[in-house]
Amino acid sequence: MARDTGGGQGGDVVAGADVAAGAEVAATAVLDARGVVVRWSPAAERLLGHPAARVLGQPAAQLLGSPVPAAAAAAWRVLRGTPEVRSAVVTARCEDGRLLELVLWAYPSTGPEGPVAAPHWVVLAVEAAQMHRWEGDRAVMEGLFTQSPVGLLVTDTELLCVRRNVALERMTGIPTKDRLGKRIGEALPGLSAEAIEAQMQQVLDTGVPTMDFVHRGRTVADPEHEHVWSTSTFRLQDPSGTVLGLCHAVIDDTARYRAEERAALLNEASLRIGTTLDVTRTAQELADVAVPRLADTVTVDLLDAVMEGDAPRPGPVEDTVTLRRAAFQSTWQGHSRAAYAVGELSPFASSSPQARCMADLEARLVARLDFNADWLLSDARRADGIRAGGAHSLLVVPLAARDVVMGVASFYRWEQPDPFDDEDLTLAGELAARAAVCIDNARRYTRESTASLTLQRRLLPSGLPELHAVEVAAHYRPAGEESDVGGDWFDVIPLSGARVALVVGDVPGHGIHASATMGRLRTAVSTLADLDVPPDELLQHLDDLVVRLAEDDTPAGSAPTGGTVTGTTCLYAVYDPVERRCTLASAGHYPPAVADPDGTVEFPRLAAGPPLGLGGLPFEATELDLADGTVLALYTNGLLQARDPDIDVGLDALRRTLSHPDRPLEHICDQVATTLLPSRPPDDVALLIARTRALGADRVASWDLAADPAVVVDARSLAARKLAEWGLEELTYIVELVVSELVTNAIRYGHPPIRLRLIRDTNLICEVSDSSSTSPHLRRAPADDEGGRGLFLVAQLTQRWGTRYTPDGKTIWTELTPPHAL
Repeated sequence: MARDTGGGQGGDVVAGADVAAGAEVAATAVLDARGVVVRWSPAAERLLGHPAARVLGQPAAQLLGSPVPAAAAAAWRVLRGTPEVRSAVVTARCEDGRLLELVLWAYPSTGPEGPVAAPHWVVLAVEAAQMHRWEGDRAVMEGLFTQSPVGLLVTDTELLCVRRNVALERMTGIPTKDRLGKRIGEALPGLSAEAIEAQMQQVLDTGVPTMDFVHRGRTVADPEHEHVWSTSTFRLQDPSGTVLGLCHAVIDDTARYRAEERAALLNEASLRIGTTLDVTRTAQELADVAVPRLADTVTVDLLDAVMEGDAPRPGPVEDTVTLRRAAFQSTWQGHSRAAYAVGELSPFASSSPQARCMADLEARLVARLDFNADWLLSDARRADGIRAGGAHSLLVVPLAARDVVMGVASFYRWEQPDPFDDEDLTLAGELAARAAVCIDNARRYTRESTASLTLQRRLLPSGLPELHAVEVAAHYRPAGEESDVGGDWFDVIPLSGARVALVVGDVPGHGIHASATMGRLRTAVSTLADLDVPPDELLQHLDDLVVRLAEDDTPAGSAPTGGTVTGTTCLYAVYDPVERRCTLASAGHYPPAVADPDGTVEFPRLAAGPPLGLGGLPFEATELDLADGTVLALYTNGLLQARDPDIDVGLDALRRTLSHPDRPLEHICDQVATTLLPSRPPDDVALLIARTRALGADRVASWDLAADPAVVVDARSLAARKLAEWGLEELTYIVELVVSELVTNAIRYGHPPIRLRLIRDTNLICEVSDSSSTSPHLRRAPADDEGGRGLFLVAQLTQRWGTRYTPDGKTIWTELTPPHAL
């Protein structure tokens, strides 16, 4: 059976070319004008199995598998007609009886007798299946060079272009006719030709293909934008192994590469923006992330309210706006070209992209900056800065979160030649949105931290009292350089009898709640100290208060958790300059450092007491006799663990620092803080340092009195003589009245022994002690009452008065301020 396929010249020529390309495997026969086989090739014998001796001289039609008349007709249609190449599909019978479908081509030729002889035909036969494979290969090659989106370049061994496809022509913008016979560097000077050709030469020399070799550049097709190409190269060889050249495949990977860059930048931004709760630092992180991968220069300008932690009014900002420069970053390495420095006010005209951006909360893309624009003409300083920097493209993105507009971020390009596009605008918007949330978080934290710090500073002593008993210096540092307030506190409380109370405490946790709790406890300590409660009893009362506070913080129906108040520690010390004795009690707190005048530093072992809030456990006091000039250092645990979690390391550092106690106390306090604290301690720290100053015998006078009313006169005389000795005669009248009243009450209502003591401190202190625990009460006597006015007179004539209980009874004390310093 035969099918004529010769319908047109073009198809015949191409088919003939294909067969010619594979002629080494085609069967060949020569037929005379009658269709008789006169030549039979070895390839024909191999294809059909018929030996030449059996075929020569026989009609070719006998080889066909169809009936002879039909086969002869098909063959004749192939052979007759014009002297053109004709083709047909026939079925031939092999020597073993098999039927084989063949594709035939017939070429007119002259016979051996010359042109005057009858025409002959050269017939080529190929197995149809093989022909189909050849046609598929041809279609693939045709598609690669005409329809494939992948650019293809075929070079010779000199890397000169010998063929390229339509896709590569579109990518480069250079017609193929202008590219043939040239190297890449000659035809495309905008590419990194040297690196590309070096990679191609390596493949040519080694035969090892390369894949995904990435390079960047610009071409005639798109000179305004840089593209990214991924190339793969392999060597071309003929069947014998001779190197013919290279095939270079090119994929424009710009879109995918930019998408990956955007994703990587956003991922990096999520890690680098918002690492702290500081507004300006967060703004700077936005600028640092965007330069240079998105822009060459970035500025961030915020409202002053945001910088201070306050909340701007909700909604967009209208008209002209003045912001404060919060951050700046640029690839420029020389002198700053910024029109406005960080921290400086930066005004924006109403027509500027920044003001319009804040007005409608829409990002602005200025692909090409126009220096004749109104907003630049009206702001010469900004225009000069932008012009000096060579900026040519601008993006402006609002910084807004939770319906609060906080400022704008401006992105400039001056080094990268490509102007910003819509994809850049989207990326900048995503970066700004991330940064805006972080800036708003930092703003809120700044507001709360400022409020907490203000509260804490108001709760801590605003100044230290000047006392004869001790010289004091103190240092307080919140965690994280004043960014995270806590519950540490210290206090210096003057007591009766020239004594002084030194207090340090530590409420667990940080924030406003810890600060407020600290304030309540400090107030409680001050109140209890005014009652002259001994240190161990004071801590017992404070423990009861903490238990109640913990219960108040527990929601109704819930089991008590203690909250942040349970576990509070406190050290309370009372120093008596007359006795030169310090009485201390600790509630789970570290002992003080005691530096003797000779430089010996010890940490005395105190009676162990539990932290406050556990309830039901006792506290005990410890007494220390201190030499005049002894330095006491009371501190919270943050001081010891700021640089090293090992407590012993902190204690050793503190011991070394206090080993020269003769220096000014402020210098000692500063050196302790510098040595033991980093710039950003992990916990807040309270440090209180005191140097004892004993009251000598020349400033104290005491007398034991008999329980006899007649002794009141003697007591007045003794006090008057001592006042005269101290040069305080102007106080004699008042002191005599006070002594008469207090001694009379002790004799009448108290129990012996009775003692009178005068102390010359900053004030004149008058004390009367007896062994009774009954306290006198101030009352207003009726007009007809002959007595009951003594304590009222005492209260009116003295600056302060009160009762102090001791293990042996009580002491009634008064203080009088002399007309001149003592």
